[in-house]
Amino acid sequence: MKKFLHHFRFSLLFGAAILSCCGCQISPIIASSSRLLQESQADNSTVDGPNPDNPDSGLPKEPDDSFKFTTDLIIQAVNPGYTIDGTQNVGELIELQKIVDTPDFSLAGYGLRYTNSSGKTTLLLDFAEGSLMTGETLLMRYARSPASDRADATYMTTLAMANGRVELTYHDEIIDQVCWGSGEGCLSSFKSAKPTTLVRNSDTGNFEHIINYEPDFDPSQPSLILPPMPDNPDGSNDNSTETTSRCYDLEFSEILAYYANDKSEQFIELYNPSGQTVVMDRCALRYKNKTYYLSGEITADGYYAYYPSAQTTSFSLTKNPNSSNTIELIDANGVTVDALVYNHGQKKSTSYARFYTTGSEEIWDLTYAPTPGSANAYQEFRTCPAGKTINPDTGNCVNITSSSGTTVCPEGKYLNPLTGRCKKIAESSGAKECKAGYERNPETNRCRKITSNNDGATYALVPNTSSSKSVFIAAGIVALIISAGTVYIILQFRREITRTARKTIQRLNHVRKNLIARRVSLHRKKKP
Repeated sequence: MKKFLHHFRFSLLFGAAILSCCGCQISPIIASSSRLLQESQADNSTVDGPNPDNPDSGLPKEPDDSFKFTTDLIIQAVNPGYTIDGTQNVGELIELQKIVDTPDFSLAGYGLRYTNSSGKTTLLLDFAEGSLMTGETLLMRYARSPASDRADATYMTTLAMANGRVELTYHDEIIDQVCWGSGEGCLSSFKSAKPTTLVRNSDTGNFEHIINYEPDFDPSQPSLILPPMPDNPDGSNDNSTETTSRCYDLEFSEILAYYANDKSEQFIELYNPSGQTVVMDRCALRYKNKTYYLSGEITADGYYAYYPSAQTTSFSLTKNPNSSNTIELIDANGVTVDALVYNHGQKKSTSYARFYTTGSEEIWDLTYAPTPGSANAYQEFRTCPAGKTINPDTGNCVNITSSSGTTVCPEGKYLNPLTGRCKKIAESSGAKECKAGYERNPETNRCRKITSNNDGATYALVPNTSSSKSVFIAAGIVALIISAGTVYIILQFRREITRTARKTIQRLNHVRKNLIARRVSLHRKKKP
């Protein structure tokens, strides 16, 4: 057995050596055999012909690893916006991409809607009939984002970072969507510490978080073309004035919601920065899902104040909303031209107006100088009455003090030296007349009711002899006070009085007993 194993090992080693020496000759043979096998398979497939159920089955196929979209329009990118260096909604966008090569792609019937974490669905955009998409992509931004002017269209509802869903619809049917957050099948939430954009991967069709994504946008070649409007919507043929009714150039400038007395003080101001007159007959304001149509026109570089209460009784602004309220300016084609968001913190008799810094940066702030229908004016504090000035620390009106520190009272008042406050100066025209049935008391200078005494014709005057009566009454009062005091003392110190009386009686008894004992003793001594 051992000899057999020894010969077997030797045979294996010898065979391995031969194979290693002849490997270069065996490899071509193996390769040739493999090639012959492939040719044979190819010949057999050619001979068999294509599958009758699939005519293309017999044709060679090119490899295609890219994802095939089933719709002509898809969502390409979504960004909810971030707060960077104190600026909110930076980068917020929604980008659409068309898959077809149609140069003027019709957007009629398409819409975008957003669903938040609470399940509330909001219509972001609804493209009107005749809207066309000319570019490969269509860029939309939040109306209050810093780059809202660098977009083909704007929407009014900001997207949440934690949870959300954006849906692309066609005739109210969902054809594409993307979601993030805790929902089933959703991507991870956006993180403020690491700003990203959800971008579609064209090879896989899936969305991915991408850093520093920049959408394609050329302001000189917008991708959205809105339907043309008739030259004269009212049917007239007057083309003498250069006007437009698209409202594209109009923007919000000021709003007063927190009125001081009644709703008639509320107004919404629009501004026309363009160089031509804008007709507003087909424009509207949208507030809390209700539409209120405008009329009239705004001249170039002009202002227009809209008073809700003067137009309809059903339109009133929330004075100081708990979170925020949004007012949209709607174009004649139903597109949002501009949006105004005013938050909680409104103050009475102040307007929320737009201003510009020295660096031409747009800011919105409260002002105590509302200017409906004209350029905005900033006033930080309220206007104080005469004799008072504003306290910059509190924003309240306080009395004006002189250089010496003494309070200066307004006209009609004087400084009370005891309290240091201003009091109204009494009128010098004399005392006020008493009404009928009353007379003035010369001692108090007040009005008192006139008593009904007769004129004394029947009864003679009798001198007052009430001295004895007064003495009697005084004596009775003193006696009553003494009695009440005595009763109070007895009730208050009754225990002490009882103990003292008991001890006194005991002592008296003891003295009495001693006297008796002494008498008895003396009596006994006197006996013979």
